[in-house]
Amino acid sequence: MSTQPSLPYIRPEIAALPPYRQGKPAGADAFKLSSNENPFPPLPSVQKAVNEAMPVNRYPDATAVALRTRLAERYQTTPDGVHVAAGSVSILYQLVQAVATAGDEIVYAWRSFEAYPGLVLVAGASGVQVPLDAEARHDLAAMADAVTEKTRAIIVCSPNNPTGPIVTSAAFAEFIARVPSSVLVILDEAYAEFVTDPEAVDGLGERLFERHPNVVVLRTFSKAYGLAGLRVGYAVGHPRVLDAARSTGIPLSVTSAAEKAALASLDAEDELRERVATLVQRRTALVRGLREQGWRVPDAQGNFVWLPTGERTAEVAEAFENADIIVRPFVGDGIRISVGEHESVDMVLSIAASVV
Repeated sequence: MSTQPSLPYIRPEIAALPPYRQGKPAGADAFKLSSNENPFPPLPSVQKAVNEAMPVNRYPDATAVALRTRLAERYQTTPDGVHVAAGSVSILYQLVQAVATAGDEIVYAWRSFEAYPGLVLVAGASGVQVPLDAEARHDLAAMADAVTEKTRAIIVCSPNNPTGPIVTSAAFAEFIARVPSSVLVILDEAYAEFVTDPEAVDGLGERLFERHPNVVVLRTFSKAYGLAGLRVGYAVGHPRVLDAARSTGIPLSVTSAAEKAALASLDAEDELRERVATLVQRRTALVRGLREQGWRVPDAQGNFVWLPTGERTAEVAEAFENADIIVRPFVGDGIRISVGEHESVDMVLSIAASVV
């Protein structure tokens, strides 16, 4: 007689879907360069705002109206044109749930953010993966070619996680001109603050959300602002599109502490931008050193670099781990290494040189 419990029905595709795996944790003496986190501790003013947030026995403001109002002023739109959720990935889930179901298609580049395939599958839709080009960039022409009558959304990640290159403003303009206005275009700019390439698309600066009502721009406070542990991201777009995301979202998911920290971070933006500039300098040094060793590192515009290790990925990742450098391997493709503490740069270069 079986001792196994009788379990409820689970969709087969969900049962086969591996859960999202975050970057491997690091030991006390190791550098954790696997999750694209900001290595700097919170600014005192931001920590103070967190400490003074609403008591935890009270619910937060379900709409994060103070933060939405502040962001609306910043981007010259209305509060209804801003949506705040527990990280930009939450908004990705909400938007896909809002537009796609069984029989529909979502187009995205591959390799790109590893959550994309899962969020498409959970909606019951089919993912259409368009390979990156030889320089690890989005092939926007091929992505536009992939649009069919079943396409409900296209996800464009700039800078692309995990490979690093941006989408140019000119290329995006050509692309969006070919996409039907009925197709949602999600411009995922989680690493926008680290971009130094003047040719890069800027969904908010160029007001793409206003010029193209089918475009929604995503940003986050997790990376440049260093609030990864509090989970707060936002979208800017047409209010009716964002209402659909709000309808599919889990209520009360943004805590008072997260909202207060985001507001305090906007107040302290000059100090935070200095930290971003420091990380960009480390990124530049890391890319230069790796290329001098012979690595073919794509243009890095986020807070990470990409090593195209291919079939040697597991072997190279083990070499880093043995040296207490925790990186993010994507077996068969490559390794993403976050830009972390100053001391980690030379260590990464040393290990990379030993396995190049």
